[in-house]
Amino acid sequence: MKAVVQRCYGPPSVLRLEEAAKPVPEADQVLVKVHAAAVNPLDWHYMRGEPYIMRLSSGIGAPTDTAMGVDFAGVVEAVGADVRKFKVGDAVFGGRGGALAEYVVVRESRAVAHKPENLSFEQAAAMPIAAVTAIQGLRDHGKLKAGQKVLINGASGGVGTFAVQIAKSMGAEVTGVCSTRNVELVRSLGADHVIDYTQQNFTKGDQRYDLILDNVGSHSFRDYGRVLEPDGVIVVVGGPSENVWIGPLIQTVKGMALSPFMSQEIVGFLAELNQSELEVLASLAREGKLTAAIDRRYPLDRAAEAIEYLEQGRARGKVIVTMHDQR
Repeated sequence: MKAVVQRCYGPPSVLRLEEAAKPVPEADQVLVKVHAAAVNPLDWHYMRGEPYIMRLSSGIGAPTDTAMGVDFAGVVEAVGADVRKFKVGDAVFGGRGGALAEYVVVRESRAVAHKPENLSFEQAAAMPIAAVTAIQGLRDHGKLKAGQKVLINGASGGVGTFAVQIAKSMGAEVTGVCSTRNVELVRSLGADHVIDYTQQNFTKGDQRYDLILDNVGSHSFRDYGRVLEPDGVIVVVGGPSENVWIGPLIQTVKGMALSPFMSQEIVGFLAELNQSELEVLASLAREGKLTAAIDRRYPLDRAAEAIEYLEQGRARGKVIVTMHDQR
């Protein structure tokens, strides 16, 4: 099979499309013929080996695992002897290292679920990391309840576009913050209010929120605190990446340091990609409450360009890599 690999850290030019052995499923695994994959900030952080803290697990001088990508959607081509939940021909989606390849194997109990019939392979591939991050940030760490007011800062990105829809499905009043060119996109996803940050600074407004889901780290926590209810929550998803040692985690560190001096709670987290969450997302999709906003599509041999585009930070929704004819 063809697969995207990296044998050293660096810019997108280090990525290569190479021939690799087609994986054979073990007894508890399924072999998936990948139709589409999605790229995420995780991919370019791994590609560059930055922040450096990542290299403690990925390899100090060079990556120990050369495979790239996580999010995928495709069709089960073979199953191991002990597999019961999936069968050959099932359309599935999920997350597994090495998803930027023509085939991937995944254990049936891990992050893989049946693809909703009303989603294309591209839309399903867009979901795993970004949508799981959104739902866990809102539900588990933000403790969002029906009737509450939530502001999603960075509402037009991968996590943000899913967060708008998930928050609406939970019964929240949703305000999305984005640039001028993305206002209509965010509104089309169901946001009750959309703030164009080039025209208005929401931290200086009169509206108060119960929860801020911060995907971009564009303001200080004190600024956020001014527009939060006294018992409100700031959930940190992303932020500036200039710190080469811990990157976006600097936002979480700052939040932990400041939290004792604020009445509001500041929460940072790492999403947990698992089967049960994928099944929740699939259910929302089947009910018509969740879909994917796709910005650009690239063929597998241009996966490096897909990651390069995502790294620029201007993607509207998700960036997809396609593998096969999806007819």
